[in-house]
Amino acid sequence: MTATIDLNSDLGEGYGAWKMGDDAAMLEIVSSANVACGFHAGDPLTIRATVDQAAARGVAVGAHVSYPDRVGFGRRPMDVTSAELTADVIYQIGALQGIAKAAGTRVTYVKPHGALYNTIANDARQADAVIAAIREIDPSLVLMGLAGTPVLTRAREAGLRVVAEAFGDRAYTPDGQLVSRREKGAVLHDPELVAARMVRLAREGVLEAIDGSTLTLQADSICVHGDSDGAIAMARRIREELVTAGVLIAPFAGVA
Repeated sequence: MTATIDLNSDLGEGYGAWKMGDDAAMLEIVSSANVACGFHAGDPLTIRATVDQAAARGVAVGAHVSYPDRVGFGRRPMDVTSAELTADVIYQIGALQGIAKAAGTRVTYVKPHGALYNTIANDARQADAVIAAIREIDPSLVLMGLAGTPVLTRAREAGLRVVAEAFGDRAYTPDGQLVSRREKGAVLHDPELVAARMVRLAREGVLEAIDGSTLTLQADSICVHGDSDGAIAMARRIREELVTAGVLIAPFAGVA
């Protein structure tokens, strides 16, 4: 049976005169776009342009929801109440749904961003607040989360579809967690190495952990970051090697 994998990237993160990444180039590579919703990055015009381009290319659109933290780019943990977090997530999804409708497409999934993503992976209270938001605004939306973490089980038990995500350019601990960016070797920069790792993940369901051990990891989508040096070349190499290996690239949640 042919292996299938989704490629996703965080897009729409420019703000006014400040540009981040090359959305147009990345949308030629990925099958799903995690579009900023204004809380950590993205202004309405930038978000609209990114969604328009995604729609034109048949790329699935997901809401990249965040803590309200533009200055920290959504990478600072926040101790918010459950009610506030649920309302914030509903607000962001709703904003992107409006833009998607105007662009002739629709939002099909939700991927939390940065500190929120990392927090809900293991924090039950905040995870439940995000899950509640999705259930209240549109229970057909798929929740994307870190492969092997409790949030996916909690969401599934609450009746949501989930998709497990792996990171192409990040190192993993032996227990399946991402190595902290503060540690040496946490971010991988060699396109050939990263591409080979992702082919092995897609075909065999395994990765080499940072200590050299073999990690079993079931993932349905691979994140290829778009805001780092050489990101487009790395993403393109990952796609090329996956296709060469006979892996089908397709969105897990469909498009409009």
